[in-house]
Amino acid sequence: MPQIVSRIELVLFDLDGTLVDTAPDLAAAANRQRAERGLDPLPLEALRPMASHGARGLIGRALGRAPGDEDYESLRQQFLAFYEAALCVHSRLFEGMDATLDALERSGVRWGIVTNKLARFTAPLVESLGLTRRAACVVSGDTTPHAKPHPAPLLHAIEQARAAAAASIYVGDDLRDVQAGHAAGVATVIAAYGYLGADADIRGWGGDHIIERPTDLLALVESD
Repeated sequence: MPQIVSRIELVLFDLDGTLVDTAPDLAAAANRQRAERGLDPLPLEALRPMASHGARGLIGRALGRAPGDEDYESLRQQFLAFYEAALCVHSRLFEGMDATLDALERSGVRWGIVTNKLARFTAPLVESLGLTRRAACVVSGDTTPHAKPHPAPLLHAIEQARAAAAASIYVGDDLRDVQAGHAAGVATVIAAYGYLGADADIRGWGGDHIIERPTDLLALVESD
């Protein structure tokens, strides 16, 4: 297996679809919107691939609305309110992730979170899952003036953790995660278990590595 850097000091994770399986609670908010309009709920698997795209993706799939539509902003605000009211009912760490975090911590490798999710959702979710005190840093979509794929959130996280970009990796399940990582000078790992959708060409994204399950990450970290 190829080596990423000489010594990994910091592993940064995207949140939705990489660290935490939040799709059930995001889908529930979208289906509540459908119910209010007399529509039958969509199955979770129909909504899961859109979970990494937040309100925009879920509203698009559930209600066929997009930014620029006359009622989109009111739908977005309703979705966010529904989600905020029940954001950690069914959300859980992906299978194998807790063991992966434990192993990183035992080996002295710090880890953190960089997400485009707004802090009003990120903070209570991370706290509910018992991760706040374990993480070296938590950077939300509104922590810096720019969101991914801009490198600013990753650079801010690396600064907070007092690490070096060259000794850090970023794990995510979206093309913008790879773009942000490369722009920040960070090696990138694509989480193939995430919210990719059936047609995602992840090998064409240019990531440095692909993992099929969270525990696969440990082989990369230990490759030095």
